[in-house]
Amino acid sequence: MKKVLLILALALTTSMTFAQDTPLEISGSGDLYYKYDLSKNANIGTSFATDQNSASLGMVAIALKKKTGKTSFVSEVSFGPRGAGQSIPDVGGQSFHIQNLYASYAATEKLTLTAGYMATFVGYEVISPLGNLNYSTSYLFTNGPFQNAGVKANYAFSSKVGLMVGAFNDQWNVYKANPAFGLNAFGAQLSLAPVEGLTAYINFLDGSASGTIIDLTAAYQITEKFKLGVNAADYSGTADDTGYNGFAVYPSYAFSKTFGLALRAENFTAKKNSVYSANGFSTGVTGDESVTALTLSANLKSGNLTFIPEFRMDSGSKEMFSDSDFITTGNTMATKSASQVSLAVVYGF
Repeated sequence: MKKVLLILALALTTSMTFAQDTPLEISGSGDLYYKYDLSKNANIGTSFATDQNSASLGMVAIALKKKTGKTSFVSEVSFGPRGAGQSIPDVGGQSFHIQNLYASYAATEKLTLTAGYMATFVGYEVISPLGNLNYSTSYLFTNGPFQNAGVKANYAFSSKVGLMVGAFNDQWNVYKANPAFGLNAFGAQLSLAPVEGLTAYINFLDGSASGTIIDLTAAYQITEKFKLGVNAADYSGTADDTGYNGFAVYPSYAFSKTFGLALRAENFTAKKNSVYSANGFSTGVTGDESVTALTLSANLKSGNLTFIPEFRMDSGSKEMFSDSDFITTGNTMATKSASQVSLAVVYGF
């Protein structure tokens, strides 16, 4: 592995010496939101948009991209709760989070080598609110990896078939590996584009410390206005009968360039010996129990600004949420469902 890293570093250095620079690209986003849980509680325990009855910050993200000949470099840092702490890792209580920091080398027209700290290749949703039509996130997103650090090689067999293989830190979402595990997780992605408008990714990630996840992500632009996305995943933890499986569909319809609707319908099931918290007041999704979540979001655009009004309702196979009596009596009153409304404002540049 050290030889692979050395070869990649030398290739990057040589290319940067003799190639001509291209302009630096700067992009980013900022977001804030208001959320109100109809049970007057912070009931739904997925990532982001967690504050109850509050105008709250998401994050400010700034990305830098640079291409020099055959080499390219990406750096993205974020400030605020969505980027630091909620996205993991929480850097000692600091307010920033490195989302991406990696370099790539195009060895040939078909082969690209990349090394660094990268947004994960697993899953449908991403940390940046610019990349999702729904503002709140799924259970699959929250419980899967956010970032993977390591080295990878992408090979494009054709415009319709590609393959990525890589070695990654065994632990997810950390800037450096535990020396006991190190760079010993294996990851792979098969990308397919069989017909125009359809893309599919079959993802695999396995490590002795993190477990094994198999993931399918696909999107089909059925018409100019109607798009359908799909995400399915099965995760097995390192202990027996731990992990989860789930499935989500993402139909969306763009009525115009300034208005669209997006639905997410998800089912998430914990395996026999697992516990996944649904909220801070109850036991959450435990072994062989499940939660079904429906989220409807509107996207209203004005220039670079997007307003996202959203309604979400989660229903459990058992009583895993809390009703409004908690806020008035201090007693946890369990219920099978929870719902919330929110309004997010996202600006991208």
